[in-house]
Amino acid sequence: MAEISRDQVAHLAKLSRLALSDEELDALAPQIDDMIDTVSAVQKVDTAGVEPMSHPHSILAPMREDVVVRTLTQEQALDQAPDSAEGRFKVPQILGEDSN
Repeated sequence: MAEISRDQVAHLAKLSRLALSDEELDALAPQIDDMIDTVSAVQKVDTAGVEPMSHPHSILAPMREDVVVRTLTQEQALDQAPDSAEGRFKVPQILGEDSN
């Protein structure tokens, strides 16, 4: 594969709105070449018969039985609250909101 030039790196940096120094441009060209070579090598791998997957390991998420359980009543939930009003938790006003 053709090597990426310093000018091409500068163009990519400009498109990406990155301000790179001359030293960074010179250093990035061979690094980008290495990345392109690596991706090219991966693209050449024969994947015929390999099922696509979203994760490298099979993920089994066991599901528990759906059991109905008793929950707190509104009164029980508000029982230990420092302050409540109209069946809700009452908290200090924030961000200059109007209280209604």
